[in-house]
Amino acid sequence: MSAAGACLVAGCGDVGQRLAVRLRAAGRRVYGLRRSAAALPAGVQTLQADLTDADSLRVLPDDIADVVFLPAPGQRDEGAYRGLYLDGLRHLVQALRARAPLRRVLFASSSAVYGEHGGDWVDEDTPCAPLAFNGAVLRQAEQWLAAQPEQGIVVRLSGLYGPGRTRLVDQVAAGTARVPPGARHWTNRIHVDDAAAALQHLLDLPQPAACYVASDDAPAGLDEVYAFLAQRLGLPVPPSGAAPHLRAVGNKRLRNARLRDSGFAFAFPDFRAGYAALLAPARGAV
Repeated sequence: MSAAGACLVAGCGDVGQRLAVRLRAAGRRVYGLRRSAAALPAGVQTLQADLTDADSLRVLPDDIADVVFLPAPGQRDEGAYRGLYLDGLRHLVQALRARAPLRRVLFASSSAVYGEHGGDWVDEDTPCAPLAFNGAVLRQAEQWLAAQPEQGIVVRLSGLYGPGRTRLVDQVAAGTARVPPGARHWTNRIHVDDAAAALQHLLDLPQPAACYVASDDAPAGLDEVYAFLAQRLGLPVPPSGAAPHLRAVGNKRLRNARLRDSGFAFAFPDFRAGYAALLAPARGAV
């Protein structure tokens, strides 16, 4: 049964809107907070505010019990990340705290907090050593939330893919995909629908842990993913070579046992299931 009180989805973009639709279907009151006044799905009330501007948060209503914090920075630099994930999270929690007690705050973090692990398995208890400013700022935000009196839950999402998130597919289709030479480069991912479902699941979980890895069941080598996509698209397997598109997230395999053991079931448990569903409409239209 859903908890009483409304849920605020702070940063109601792609995943946020998918989550909001799920929450509405479950009978929750849902607010979607965005910088712009763009329309949100039916039944989701739009709140226009800027998380980096504490004064703009005066529009927040008094009936919010749960928060899911998953905004996206307007630009990829350290100042933007700090303003959004550190100042923005603090502004929001403090503004809501002044109105009514919060039941639960979910913070959508990233597997970038882990850093380099040489292809080894990592989980929620693995020490974090971020390689770049994005992971470092997110880790600081995780630590700030853990020190607050509200029940905070950190959800470390792996690479998101799905409709509108087709970076690897586009690289294979354009002929720009390259398999990094040397040791296997492991990749971790979660379909956007599973990401939204996992967030809803953790909102409703009676006794959640403080941190969860949200990634599918099957980390895979980038070479394996590229080969599968090439086969589905009827294109040559990408060659070995320099891979300029790789991000500084480290080489590791994410273990999702804690999320699985909590009762969550993936709709797309591995990349084959997810990409097959993603590519099926395009193939059927040819």
